[in-house]
Amino acid sequence: MSINGLDQLSHGELLMLEQRVRHDGTAISPSMVTGCWQPRSLWAAGRTETSSLQALVLNLLGAQLLIENSPQDMEQPLLISNSVRLGPIVLRFSGPGWFTGRRPLLMFRFVQLQLSLGSWRLLQRQLPQPKANKTPFFALIAVTPRAWLLARGRGGGLALWRCVTS
Repeated sequence: MSINGLDQLSHGELLMLEQRVRHDGTAISPSMVTGCWQPRSLWAAGRTETSSLQALVLNLLGAQLLIENSPQDMEQPLLISNSVRLGPIVLRFSGPGWFTGRRPLLMFRFVQLQLSLGSWRLLQRQLPQPKANKTPFFALIAVTPRAWLLARGRGGGLALWRCVTS
């Protein structure tokens, strides 16, 4: 579902939107969610007030969710990376992503951990594959392409992300 002004909706309105999407699904496609996203508002599972401190810390750490189209030769259509930055130090998890279901779910699997200091790669490790029933995902609720993304994570938290690149 593509909606303008996601950032202007109250928590209650976001929950009503989520209920409608659970029933009707969305027309969100992979191309609608590509970009570099930063968290703006976060709600812990079952909470009605935003987790302002958590959002502040993630923003101070330059948290980013990068969603890109994968190269043609890859099995999964998307590349996902999640990173935080403290000065020149960057911690990044990356791996494939794919859509499933009519809601849809953006499933992903981090296969690599990388720690960098500027342009120097200090550490690079392959990560074990999660159990099938533990694969992380974002249940996509709404998107304004190149602007806002609303999703609920596997742990039940709700996040509103702002796109910082197109």
